[in-house]
Amino acid sequence: MPTVSRKGEAMPSSPIRKLVPFAENAERAGKKVFYLNIGQPDIHTPEVAQRAIKEADVPVLAYSHSAGFASLRAGLSEYYHSKNLRVTSEEIIVTTGGSEALLFTFGSAMDEGDEVIIPEPFYANYNGFATASGVKVIPVESNIENGFALPPVSAFEAAITPKTKGIMICNPGNPTGYLYSKEELNQLKAIVLKHDLFLIADEVYREFTYDGAEHYSILGIEGLEEHAIVVDSFSKRYSMCGARIGCLVSKNRHFMATAMKFAQARLSPPTYAQIASEAALKTPQSYFDTVNTEYVERRNVLVDGLNSIDGVFCPKTKGAFYAVAAFPVESAEHFAEWLLSEFDHNGKTLMMAPAAGFYAKPELGRQQARLAYVLNVEDLKECIEIVRHALQVYPGTIK
Repeated sequence: MPTVSRKGEAMPSSPIRKLVPFAENAERAGKKVFYLNIGQPDIHTPEVAQRAIKEADVPVLAYSHSAGFASLRAGLSEYYHSKNLRVTSEEIIVTTGGSEALLFTFGSAMDEGDEVIIPEPFYANYNGFATASGVKVIPVESNIENGFALPPVSAFEAAITPKTKGIMICNPGNPTGYLYSKEELNQLKAIVLKHDLFLIADEVYREFTYDGAEHYSILGIEGLEEHAIVVDSFSKRYSMCGARIGCLVSKNRHFMATAMKFAQARLSPPTYAQIASEAALKTPQSYFDTVNTEYVERRNVLVDGLNSIDGVFCPKTKGAFYAVAAFPVESAEHFAEWLLSEFDHNGKTLMMAPAAGFYAKPELGRQQARLAYVLNVEDLKECIEIVRHALQVYPGTIK
């Protein structure tokens, strides 16, 4: 019998979706399952984007330019200018989601066997994209005790080898919700300039910052023009996860010309999704103001609620819509499975993402889980009570 590839065998399972069979069984058993495992917001997609699809007149569903609609790239350039980021349409490639932008980045910036340094915990699919590209992830550990702040410069310096090609961050962070300060980004700037590396930033949650905190993009840091690569997406910003439109942004012409070869190989991004995305750029600021107000309330309910439970610790997040919590259990993954397979509170339970899968060294996240505050406040309050009652009867709770 033919065998599958070693690369395929090495591809990690998604910690976000690996418990789906348990959730499906729970629902078949008649339980109501609250899904806190995945960043699928219940916020409505902007009406202007939905209307654009309904009203689109496309006699021939043809390929677009491999870099995406010129009008969409021009609109994105205007968007970045509104954030005081001087980005031209020539410095943008529209991609099929932020995921493809990451694949293009690894393929364009790194050869097989090269290394990328990433503070952990990090978005689990970074491991998958790196594996698919033959790139090795080198983790530097951040800690839940300080809210997952940037690890010290010495940790990055110690991780650099002749094979290191870049440092990658998610800002604001998935899964941590941490927002890097200008000072922390300047620390990274000094490292990448010293060692001539790329600095890659996944900035898909840029709009979601709280408590007056400001997001700083690496595109706005002087001196990083040849080093900065930004991955962006419409999925979370406009609650358009199913549209699968993102973009790759860099002022490094050689890098962008190389990435364009990958873009041409897959021909073009999807047409209808580009139509919706271009329209979404016209979404008024009031939409984001309303959404951010809602997320702040949800964050407060989730984080404060978790911290009110004996033995649970959850740092207060500054951005995105995720939180990582430490639970008084030996294995958060077993606890998450047990919640779905053996427990309910008034016929209800919840699904969360075990955090071990967000670490290159899984043992660091053994007692942690990521929860996405993408449900309404009343549902989140119910989730807190489910966790509270579950830990009181779970056989593995550490007293």
